[in-house]
Amino acid sequence: MNLAGATRFVVSAALITGATSVLAATGDAALVNQLMGNVSYTSGKESSKVTAFMKVREGDRFNVPAGAQVRIVYLQNGRQESYGGPAAFTAGGQQSTVQSGSQPQVSTLPAGVSQKISQTPELIQIARLGRSGGVAVRGTVRDARLNPQQQAEVRQAKETYKKLRAQAGADDITPELYLYAVLQDNLLYEDMKPVVEDMARRQPGNADIAALVEYVKVKTVPQATKQ
Repeated sequence: MNLAGATRFVVSAALITGATSVLAATGDAALVNQLMGNVSYTSGKESSKVTAFMKVREGDRFNVPAGAQVRIVYLQNGRQESYGGPAAFTAGGQQSTVQSGSQPQVSTLPAGVSQKISQTPELIQIARLGRSGGVAVRGTVRDARLNPQQQAEVRQAKETYKKLRAQAGADDITPELYLYAVLQDNLLYEDMKPVVEDMARRQPGNADIAALVEYVKVKTVPQATKQ
């Protein structure tokens, strides 16, 4: 890895590590990991539209109109709550309080998964910065040299992914986001290629996923073709 690439990796790692370590300090309690329709939220006195992969703070109030859907996952305990409108709820520290509408469908992600997918906003930002100014920032295509602990982490992540994928809906990319985060942590760009391609198939037209696809494409350009 050249100096520029090494520096960029350090910055990326710092962003990801910082995002995970300051959850409590910033008040981030959950993440929106599925969205359909025009859902809005109020944080303090400010109201805005909900966006995919946005962080949720304790006390945020959500309004889900008829026909819309939203799902949030709590970062501390992996609790997933899926709401269909019309509904209104307020985010808590580890679960929400329903103001109107039916109770959410609830499921629980395996241990560690929610913390990994909490990196999603930062990973998307890193992908976009990788093409900053239209200039490709290329990585290496060497095989990552993983120590035994890292190898075990990746093996476990792939097994967890298979279980998540078997339970998830066709357009739900939570399993892929989880595996992507683990592979990014270990610089396994070649392994990330089928993951981002699968995400793009499941959610065509998603600009955030397109950024991840392009990022991985740049990172896996063969060394001999680089200028």
